[in-house]
Amino acid sequence: MTKTNGGIKSENPMRKIKIEKVVLSVGATGEALEKGVKLLKLLTGGKPAKMKSAKRIPSLGVRPKLEVGAVVTIRKGAEELLKRMLVAIDNTLRTRQISENNFSFGLKEYIEIPGIEYQRDIGIMGFDATVVFKRAGRRVRIRKIGAGKIPKRQTITKQEIIKFMEDNFKTTFRK
Repeated sequence: MTKTNGGIKSENPMRKIKIEKVVLSVGATGEALEKGVKLLKLLTGGKPAKMKSAKRIPSLGVRPKLEVGAVVTIRKGAEELLKRMLVAIDNTLRTRQISENNFSFGLKEYIEIPGIEYQRDIGIMGFDATVVFKRAGRRVRIRKIGAGKIPKRQTITKQEIIKFMEDNFKTTFRK
């Protein structure tokens, strides 16, 4: 929606889409989880948090309070990291990988990312990445004191994410 201001069209700054964060995650147990934590530290320089299971799944050997994964969130420098990871997947995403306000994709091998070399102590390992988008005003809903409601139009649709990624990252989408 554009407004005319003395003949000059200006876009509503509250409708502008931004990348809020990039979340990298690895799922594994035992020794493989330690390798996953090392991988996330190598990629981001941050300290990954380990996730514990809440349920018992006997067929997978999962019991409550067993560490089953690691996750790290990147807010500053998220765009540079995202550009490097998109190169590894040939800047191509599927439309079914996109959801409301975010999209996710996986990398089978971290060595496909430019500038990252093979680490013998980690081996060949993959991870998942989730990119979360936001608009100005989102904090109104999230804050602890005086939290309010925000309208449905604040959510970012699939089409808006596709347009944002095509314009800013030259990403192609396929069915």
